[in-house]
Amino acid sequence: MKPRPIHLLPVLSLALTGCTLGPDFQLPSFGVGTSWKEAKVDGGVRLPDNWWRLYQDSELTRLVNRALAANSDLAAARARVETSRALVGVDRARMFPTLDFNGSAGIQRNSADATNDNLPPGFSIDLENQRFRGTFDLSYDPDLWGRNKRLLESSLSESAASQALLDSQRLGVAAEVCRQYFLLRGLDSQKEVLEDTIESRNSNYEIQKSKLDAGLIDGLSTSQAKTETELARNDLAVVERQRGAAEHALAVLCGTTPASFRVARRSTGGAAPKLRPGLPAEVLHRRPDVRASEYQLRAANARIGVAEAAFYPNFAITASGGFESVEPKRFLEWENRVLSLGAGVAQPVFNAGSNRAQFDAAVSRRDEALANYRNSLLTALREVEDSLLDLKSLDRSRSILESALASARDSHQLASERFDKGLSSYLEVIAADRAVLSVRLLLAQIDSQQRISFATLAKALGGGWSGK
Repeated sequence: MKPRPIHLLPVLSLALTGCTLGPDFQLPSFGVGTSWKEAKVDGGVRLPDNWWRLYQDSELTRLVNRALAANSDLAAARARVETSRALVGVDRARMFPTLDFNGSAGIQRNSADATNDNLPPGFSIDLENQRFRGTFDLSYDPDLWGRNKRLLESSLSESAASQALLDSQRLGVAAEVCRQYFLLRGLDSQKEVLEDTIESRNSNYEIQKSKLDAGLIDGLSTSQAKTETELARNDLAVVERQRGAAEHALAVLCGTTPASFRVARRSTGGAAPKLRPGLPAEVLHRRPDVRASEYQLRAANARIGVAEAAFYPNFAITASGGFESVEPKRFLEWENRVLSLGAGVAQPVFNAGSNRAQFDAAVSRRDEALANYRNSLLTALREVEDSLLDLKSLDRSRSILESALASARDSHQLASERFDKGLSSYLEVIAADRAVLSVRLLLAQIDSQQRISFATLAKALGGGWSGK
């Protein structure tokens, strides 16, 4: 017997299922070099996953862990990951047949005048009839051109991108906690310097006041000493305000209200840790934001195949089987079975250039994603170089300021001795005291900034993040 064409459709489907339109993805290569411009060759450790532990600060470790568990932005990012994974399931389902059950039951009564009066004499029909039907309906898209495969490829890539973006946000939250924490600790150190300065200046003011009361000096030096003490108090008020703002920022990062959050005052101790940056290619592989850009490029590339498939015929195979009867008790009798099998095809003929426009848009989005991917690489390399340069410059500044502090203290001692002997005015003492205070505050800021720059470098290097 000659096979009917409909029997050949499954064979044709299997033969063409392997046809997938659109370009297969190839990761573009960009020359990133084999070394860092600003890297130092001495010392340093490899970056671990929990890199903030290198500070050896239990309070910081507690705050980072708390932020990673309770931060609101991270909670939203985790929800986006779950959404993207659910959408993968939607596109994966397109690869399989769908099976639905449809059931119906109805009764109808016709008008006697409208029905029997129009019949020849002696004829009549039932005015009431019933119908019961239940079928299983199967439909299947054989995906001859790989449209569904490309959709699944795109959604899988978008899901991977959302996970990489979550990792990037986790890294960003950890780095921001470190930044705010060491900003706060730097302000604690500045507060300690200012309190020490206020105590010293207030003591000096009392000395000048006692000399004034004894008639040994005029009121100028006493007034100047009082002014310097009040200026230091004002500087202390500014530092306390800045510390409060840093503490509030830490509270929000940790997912709690500022009113219920406190960080005890304490200055930092010890030297900031040092890192070995590794090779540029390693950093680009490790950085989650670069991985996210790559996955977004993969998704955009797959969408070209989806758009290209719209130019070709779309096939569908349908089948339906079940029972239909006018009496419930005879519903499942074999002679009341119903069956249908069919195939359909839809070929675009004229759509005013819509398919072409969709294809051109998909290509343009791929080109945009490619540009974004390249920019993410360049940005990553720049951020590492900037962080390495910052650390190198801060080391140099620290050495200079330590030398300057020793000179400023010598100058202050000499100025005080000259004033006590009546060889100079109190203005020299004030100038020398201001120089000591300025350098001490700068050193406290440098110490804080070195630790912050370490966190910035850890973030720029990708944080050693494992993606777990």
